[in-house]
Amino acid sequence: MPDLLLELRSEEIPARMQRKAAGDLRKMVTDGLVEAGLTYEAAREYWTPRRLTLDLRGLAARSKDVHEEIKGPSTKAPPQAIEGFLRKAGLSEVNQAHVHSDPKKGDFYVAHISKPGRAAEEIIAELVPSVIRAFPWPKSMRWGPASAKPGSLRWVRPLQSIVCTFGPETEEPVVVDFEIDGIRSSNVTYGHRFHAPGPITVRRFEDYASKLEAAKVVVDADRRKEIILSDAQNLAFANGLDLVEDDGLLEEVSGLVEWPVVLLGAFEEDFLSIPAEVIRLTIRANQKCFVTRPGGATDSLSNRFVVTANIEAKDGGKEIAHGNGKVVRARLSDALYFWKTDQADLPDLETLKPSAEKFGLELKKPLDQRMARLDRLDVTFHAKLGTQGQRVGRIADLAEDLAPIVGADPKLARRAAVLAKADLQTEVVGEFPELQGAMGRKYALLQGENPSVAAALEEHWKPQGPSDRVPTDPVSVAVALADKLDTLTGFWVIDEKPTGSKDPYALRRAALGVIRIVLDNKLNFSIDPLNDIQVLRHQVGASPAAPETLRAIFSEAAKGGLFSEATRARVVAAKAEAPSWMPLVDEHDPSVSDDLRAFLQDRLKVHLRDGGVRHDIVDAVITPESCNLLTIVRRVEALGSFLDTEDGKNLLAGTKRAANILGAEEKKGTAVAEAVDPALFREDAEKNLSVAVNRAEKEAAQAIQNEDFSAAMRALSALREPVDSFFERVLVNDEDQAVRANRLALLSRIRAATGQVADFSKISG
Repeated sequence: MPDLLLELRSEEIPARMQRKAAGDLRKMVTDGLVEAGLTYEAAREYWTPRRLTLDLRGLAARSKDVHEEIKGPSTKAPPQAIEGFLRKAGLSEVNQAHVHSDPKKGDFYVAHISKPGRAAEEIIAELVPSVIRAFPWPKSMRWGPASAKPGSLRWVRPLQSIVCTFGPETEEPVVVDFEIDGIRSSNVTYGHRFHAPGPITVRRFEDYASKLEAAKVVVDADRRKEIILSDAQNLAFANGLDLVEDDGLLEEVSGLVEWPVVLLGAFEEDFLSIPAEVIRLTIRANQKCFVTRPGGATDSLSNRFVVTANIEAKDGGKEIAHGNGKVVRARLSDALYFWKTDQADLPDLETLKPSAEKFGLELKKPLDQRMARLDRLDVTFHAKLGTQGQRVGRIADLAEDLAPIVGADPKLARRAAVLAKADLQTEVVGEFPELQGAMGRKYALLQGENPSVAAALEEHWKPQGPSDRVPTDPVSVAVALADKLDTLTGFWVIDEKPTGSKDPYALRRAALGVIRIVLDNKLNFSIDPLNDIQVLRHQVGASPAAPETLRAIFSEAAKGGLFSEATRARVVAAKAEAPSWMPLVDEHDPSVSDDLRAFLQDRLKVHLRDGGVRHDIVDAVITPESCNLLTIVRRVEALGSFLDTEDGKNLLAGTKRAANILGAEEKKGTAVAEAVDPALFREDAEKNLSVAVNRAEKEAAQAIQNEDFSAAMRALSALREPVDSFFERVLVNDEDQAVRANRLALLSRIRAATGQVADFSKISG
């Protein structure tokens, strides 16, 4: 079968757009061909900085003939209905339709439509120009004299040539002829713009790829990546160095060159006093170069870097490496200035004293100065959620509340939370925002902070994605949870929740971060009281700082719940001390916390399902009131293991049967006794089931109280035999109403006993 080769060559395509654009080309062309009635065997896309290429194999030479019948209205239908049918069928007169008869419906019109197949070349010639005009570039442009005309072609950069050949392997392919804005398709492309800019006549893909390679163009992006990585590793090794690999940079660099040539540049060793992360980012961001390490080193860098050029220079690349080195030295000079400035005193120390007192900061320390400035400048976090300083205050309070729960020192947790956002005011983070957290940690260690505090400044941002690691140091855990819970509660209070696919504040990521931190660290606590407290802190907003009595109330509420009796009593006692706060406490609307709990439950469901857990088991365990994430997961795990056993499967069947019978009778209004009366038992199976339910319910309840959910399942498994026996030997709907009501009450006890662990009615099977 014939193959199709399509190349769209233009001026340079931005590297970030290339991979997606090539995929879009493949999808748009193959979808169009299939829609037109053609089949194909395989398709693969390729791209370079100057071309998008599609290699499509085994394309049908012609679309099939199509025969179809379109059923129309009755022959007695009004003229409007008949005219609509003719338009739909593409007929000009009613006598072009056939009349069919139906014994019941009478005579009706039918259009017999025959569409002959079309040659693939004809379909391609129509399809490709439409694909080019409709191509979904994020940004595109017009160019040349034609750009003044309405409807002129738009492309990411000026489109220069189109190759489109079609034909079987055994024959000379033909050029599929079409034109778009003065550019006519052909079998001619061009090689490397410096090494081989002349025309190249190509046939099919193998011929195309080999001739381009001879013209210094590697058309396969993955192969360019392999060449760059291998040559860079070898060049580094030859100079006693190790390459610091960077997949993201490798992807970007492979999109900047058609003929990769790897060179080694250098900068002065004095710059190595700058943190390695800063050096790496400076060189990466400004020159798209890889950094290296001394052979065998793990943290330190060398003063040599790897440049990927797009040309084989006559001098072996010396001038290219030298030019890159000059730019790198200039950028590193800036970075060195930023690094030293961040460790020096700020010029406006006197103005920072009020903020320092508010947060307990030491203005002799550079990072404390930056936090004080962050507060004094009233840097906005969100228009409805106040400043960064106010946010830090809330996070610090919550981190201190969380510290005993996660096993952290409350003083260290507060200190870490207070400094967590300080590096926002550093020069290095201002230049490289992606180093936020990492620089906070470095500056904290330089000023002598506790290692756990320093680590929390970096780790409280984690996890930033599903593959990112989760903090484990208790101080980091406390601050990370406080940060994410404050974000969630804040946006819930102002009703800025995710909708559909829109999540501008990354609240789903924050919720998943909370879930992963809790589960990975096996933190066993209810999240509701913390959300209640933080919601209240947000509602207080810009009010004066809470008096110590209310601070103590918050700490107690974090453990016992905002609406616990002990907390309520302290709130009443504190009313006289803080009358402006008390209405907020009295009028606190728990629906915000309820809605946030439901959101966290939904995220937990997604997390568990992504981990391979059955959705019906998750739904069976989670109730609207479930607020202990670790307990939910332990219940899910225990239930899943139980249902994999024979006892579990049989008990599930018996329990669902009991629930179905009970549900059906309840719908009918059949009387169900309030309690089971042993005096009404007539069968041994009833008595045995009652005894078994009483024992299983008691043992399961005790196991659940001890949070031993496997033991709870074992207790329930004892119901398997008596439930089976009951349904084999006992007729539930006895003629005696009292006996029937008693037996239904016994079924209700089965439902209640198993319901302590999960809602078995939601489990499939």
